[in-house]
Amino acid sequence: MTTYLNRRHFIRNSAAAGLGLAAVGRAASPNNKLNIACIGLGGQMQTDLQQAAALGHNIVAVCDVDKGRLDFTRKERGAEIQAAKFYTDYRQLLEKEKSVDAVIIATPDHWHAMICSAAIQAGKHVYCEKPLAHTVGEARALAGLAKRSKVVTQTGNQGSASGNLRRSIELIQAGLLGDVREVHIWEPAHGWPNGVDRPAGADPVPDGLDWNLWLGPAPVRPYKGAVYHPSNWRGWFDFGGGSIADFCCHNFNLPVRALGLDYPNKIAVSGTNLGKESFPSSCKVRFLFPARAGRGPVTIFFTSGGERPPAEATAGMAETFGSVPEGGCLLVGDKGTISAGRWNTDCYVKMKDEPKFRGADNHDAAKQVPVSLPRAPGNSHMREWTEACTGGAKTFSPFEIGGHITEIGAAGLVALRIGHDIDWDGPAMKVPGLPAADALIKSRARVF
Repeated sequence: MTTYLNRRHFIRNSAAAGLGLAAVGRAASPNNKLNIACIGLGGQMQTDLQQAAALGHNIVAVCDVDKGRLDFTRKERGAEIQAAKFYTDYRQLLEKEKSVDAVIIATPDHWHAMICSAAIQAGKHVYCEKPLAHTVGEARALAGLAKRSKVVTQTGNQGSASGNLRRSIELIQAGLLGDVREVHIWEPAHGWPNGVDRPAGADPVPDGLDWNLWLGPAPVRPYKGAVYHPSNWRGWFDFGGGSIADFCCHNFNLPVRALGLDYPNKIAVSGTNLGKESFPSSCKVRFLFPARAGRGPVTIFFTSGGERPPAEATAGMAETFGSVPEGGCLLVGDKGTISAGRWNTDCYVKMKDEPKFRGADNHDAAKQVPVSLPRAPGNSHMREWTEACTGGAKTFSPFEIGGHITEIGAAGLVALRIGHDIDWDGPAMKVPGLPAADALIKSRARVF
């Protein structure tokens, strides 16, 4: 019989990982060089590791449950990790490597909250790839833990470092677009498993892969070659959350920040092949945010699977860019529109009477809005985090913010998995009148 542990209890009490609770983050070495551990060595970590090493920091430990990935990293990143210790279990790494100042985490989504929690409670600064957590409950608990701690955190939504994202916030909050009531976000079709249940049977586990540890807090299922590991896990709800989990921290980032979005009170869903173990083949999700002081109601229209927003929303895009891009983010106000792109790293402005978009730097109305937000050093998300760890300015995407954005996306996943529209009580993390949703909101972690 599989044994489970309440995930919130686990996050609050990470002593189960053999760790003591540290009240503050470690100080960096006197030359402001961090000792960094890297956990989860897939493609994104290769980039993160490279960036941290290029900034002059010391990679002192690397970890992955797949020894093949350890071997790959040893081969590809040799000079950058020549002094690093190798681990297959993050718990052993955190217990033994006392010199570690900071941790970068780039595992599959279902591991994020547990490893982040353990690292924070061990007093390590943490950079974690998006989405910050796998469920609403995890995101809420982790954001709270980070806020109470003294460590520096950064969510891996790299567009946050873009000057264009910060400029878009300034323009919207200055009222350039007028009253923004709708946001259109659309994603192309992806190659992960979509709209299907798990295949039958089991395959031999490859040598060097600890399948039980790869599953970790997720429910047990047999290994199937190329179905989950190394790159298809994101399509499966037990491990990821498809397009919403993959991109909510990117393309919800600007509207949530600029419009002060707290919680939707209704989430409406439709799509193809809902109710499966994997993300739908295509879907539409509407997040309805009620009016609050300073703004009216806002609806985020999220589409995944290749369909573009309606023509009235995308007016001017084809004229400017040659076609409507396969993915993007539009914030539509009664005076104008901003096209922010999938990562929210664009800032193209079109006022209501204009036929085309123009870059904000070349738009006369946008030029009148003063700069008010700090900019990331070198437009680098990683550098902003490492400088904050060594006493510099605060990060722009700490877990308190990344956790909230993750929560909104995860609430949409609850509606998709239920398969119909829901009312949503964000503060209470509840679907009123539907207690069966609780297991999707605050899932239980398997003891492994």
